[in-house]
Amino acid sequence: MRTKTQLLPIVLSIALLASAISGFAADPSSLFLNANQMLIATGKPSLVLMSKGSTHIPVWSMSGGTVGQSVAGLVTGLSRDCAAVKVEIVVTSTDETTSPEFQDVYRVHLSQMVENAPFTERYALGKPVRTALPAAPFHSRTIVLESYYEVLPDAPLTVRIQREPGDPGDTFIKPTGLAAVKVTPLKALPKPHIVQDVPGYNSWPMIQAIGDKLVCVYGRGKGHTIASNDRAVYARTSTDGGKTWTPETVVADASGYGEVAVGKGLDSTGAMLLWVRRIGKNEWNHDLYRSTDGTAFTLVATPELAVRPMQITDVFSVPKVGLMALWFGGDYSDKPTQSWGMMTSSDDGKTWAQTAIESGLLKADWPTEPAAVYLGDGKILAIARTETGPAQFQIISTDYGATWTRARTNISDVSASTPSLILDAKTGLLSNYYYERGRGILRRRIVDPNVVFDHPLSWPGSEAVAIGSPIPWDAGNANATVIGDTHFVSFYSGKSPDTSVMVSETPAPVSKK
Repeated sequence: MRTKTQLLPIVLSIALLASAISGFAADPSSLFLNANQMLIATGKPSLVLMSKGSTHIPVWSMSGGTVGQSVAGLVTGLSRDCAAVKVEIVVTSTDETTSPEFQDVYRVHLSQMVENAPFTERYALGKPVRTALPAAPFHSRTIVLESYYEVLPDAPLTVRIQREPGDPGDTFIKPTGLAAVKVTPLKALPKPHIVQDVPGYNSWPMIQAIGDKLVCVYGRGKGHTIASNDRAVYARTSTDGGKTWTPETVVADASGYGEVAVGKGLDSTGAMLLWVRRIGKNEWNHDLYRSTDGTAFTLVATPELAVRPMQITDVFSVPKVGLMALWFGGDYSDKPTQSWGMMTSSDDGKTWAQTAIESGLLKADWPTEPAAVYLGDGKILAIARTETGPAQFQIISTDYGATWTRARTNISDVSASTPSLILDAKTGLLSNYYYERGRGILRRRIVDPNVVFDHPLSWPGSEAVAIGSPIPWDAGNANATVIGDTHFVSFYSGKSPDTSVMVSETPAPVSKK
């Protein structure tokens, strides 16, 4: 890239970048910062011109080798009904080595200047966002850096954009050009329905549809504990989309044990299955329950397992196999003691076979709390939580679960974020729901699974579904189900010792084809 004082023509497809920036303006309520409206915040990025003939587009050149470079601008004029904003950027590269085999990483710093408060008070640091470069130089990309930052509409918003060449995910060592920033005002999100908010630590819900009935199962105890004798498992049902719920019934409350619901699903008859972890003084078990109405639950099995799972997760059906559920086990230490695998049943859950897929893992490589869907033709796609960051795992199989491949995704707006997947029968679109702890945001990413199956770094940006408590361990654990064209996602939220179980409803994604 040439500096502004060296206006030499650059042979590039300038129309591609111009088109991207003009397409950026599709939403008339959006606000924009072009390169000339931003200033150096940190480091020494350069303001440069990309030129062809008499067309010149200013961009900020962000180094691929020097860390700490960022530019900032001030956004004003947010509408009075603005509750939050989405922040996107347009970037490009002129280097001949530009290729999808490389990725770069950006993040956004956001803050507001609020009356009678330090301008650091509403500061939020966005998570690093990793994306693949385009197929060739001079092509542009639009990248979502933040999908939901809550704002006060009458306060100026400071936006600072930073490239992160020191991040291991940034593999492109050449400069890139930041052309524009788009800030889109968003209205307040719908409030979730309350399932249970009696005093106590109501938490770790599972939600499952039995026909047109919602069944929400959750635990309650005195705190964020899994083995204490005061913790039991309860259920409530709803036939009006979560607006009202039947009285609470007890699913599991064995004396001397702490019990937590850890996985749900359906058997071949459409009855609900529920995994409940039961921990006693010298015991650690997983009990499988079955229910046809979401009120009465019958114990089906307590399998004896060679490797003790921390959790057995949601049950799903796989042709030629039967029922399948993924599990993970370990002690959360930094030693190579972590593992994961699958459970399979050919008799609707009466008996189970356990298979370890990976053992002796370090915590950084350990996929926990996985959710999976069967895509057809032997393909299974799973997303798993990461205990150390920076992004969720994607695990795939092409042979009905006989072999598996694990990789990192670019889903980085996470923090101990348990995923939950829904594959829509009508559209074939896959929704990944997860709760970003510490920010208090229930998020969703929607994708054609064929796009990401072999390309786990190609997940599109997230959208916010609901807002909950930002207290890191007193909120989270998304779990989703579907009735018709509506998704229902349960989570818990509050402040210890009292938390509530919530359910958000959101329309199923619509295909753009």
